[in-house]
Order: sequence, then C-alpha cells, then structure tokens
Amino acid sequence: METVRAFGVNHIDTAASYGDAELRLGPWLERHRGEVFLATKTGERLAGPAREEIRRSLERMRTDHVDLLQLHNLVEPAEWETALGPGGALEAAIEAREEGLVRFIGVTGHGVEVAERHRQSLERYPFDAVLLPYSFVMMQNPAYAADFEALAALCRERGVALQTIKAITRRPWGEHDRDRATWYQPFEDPEALALAVHWVLGREEAFLNTVGDIHVLPRVLEAAAAYRERPSDARMQAMVEAQEAAPLFT
Repeated sequence: METVRAFGVNHIDTAASYGDAELRLGPWLERHRGEVFLATKTGERLAGPAREEIRRSLERMRTDHVDLLQLHNLVEPAEWETALGPGGALEAAIEAREEGLVRFIGVTGHGVEVAERHRQSLERYPFDAVLLPYSFVMMQNPAYAADFEALAALCRERGVALQTIKAITRRPWGEHDRDRATWYQPFEDPEALALAVHWVLGREEAFLNTVGDIHVLPRVLEAAAAYRERPSDARMQAMVEAQEAAPLFT
C-alpha cells in the first residue's frame, strides 16, 4: 500500500472473495480512507446474502462506506438473471446506496462472453461502471473485439466508467510453475510489460486496473508513470510473437 501511495494511486479495488484482502486493508484505510476511491465486490446472487456480505466488507475494511460496489463476475446466464431479477443481489446494492453505504454500483466479469453480457447489463440497469479484460492479445479475437467496442461505445454514450483488467497477461500458466500471485502468467520482460501497459493506456477512456502481485506491481506502476504514447500494432505483434503470448480466455 505504501508503494501504490508513493506512485499517487488513489483507486483501491478489492473483493469480499479475495482471501483476507479486506481485512489487511482495514488498518491502512483507518489512516488513509479519505485519500482513496474504494471499490469492492460481492459474489452473492441473492439479496439477503449480498446484503450481509456488503456489511461484512465494511466491517472488515473499517469504513462506513465504499465508493463503488460491484456485482462480481456476473456472466453466467442463470446467475445473471438471478442477481438482476426480483430478490437478487442488485436489490441489496441499491438498498445499500440508498442507506449511504455505497456511492456507485458496477458489474465485473471475465471470459470472452463478458463484453456482450455487460452490454446487456447496462440495458437492464444503469450501472456506473463495468470491469472486464482488455489487452492487445485479447483484442486479436475478432468476436471479442467487436463486443468490446460495442460496449465501449455504450459506455461513452452513457458516461459509464470502463475499467480494464489482465493488461499484462502473457498466457495461461499451463505447465509452468506458478511463482506469482496471479491466475495467469504475467509478462516479466520489462520491455514487453511496458508495451502491454502502454497499449492499454493508449485508450483514453479506459482505466487500467493493476495486478496485485507485490513483485510485479511496482513494474506496472513504473511503466504507467513512463507512458508517452500507444505503441503501434506492428510493434505489439512482434512483442507477442517473441514472448509466445497466448489468450487467457478462448
């Protein structure tokens, strides 16, 4: 936390399901809550359990409100219908906002279906933010790229925050040793990592939500601080080939 603070980062994103992350943040937030925009997530799909989880998150983080509450990984059709339907988690989120426990409500997700699902979510309810994968490698999937661009256009039209994740994904772990706190193998080569970060930052309206691994995070922040312009697609393609990068989601 002192590292991100030194770089001027003022947006903290966590989730109820991220192990002890909320508990670990609590003591730090007691000292610095007014300095940051705080986001967390609930993975519950029904209003009752979501209501309980939201309040538990506030207790764990020692705060009286979060700035952004997100319905976590809302992609699977049946779960989507449940969470956004009568008695669903969205009702608990709206209640929490009315009580002053939450300022904004968003939705997150993974996989190749997520961009289209988020677009459907925005048609169902005026969410304030969406979060989904975005990288040069991911956007080489024509179907995903088309869905992402349609979602991005809708976000621009409606003033919805476009948060992106998985910027520095090199490929799935596969048979490689998992020596990072990520569920994908990240770029480790400094130039490759910087190019991946700069390509995402080149999209003006997009937020780049960073990796949480304490060894890789400083490199991402250093790359972001050094951003000047978006690298060309030709340069990105050469990097991807040299790094033997592969999509995380297919």
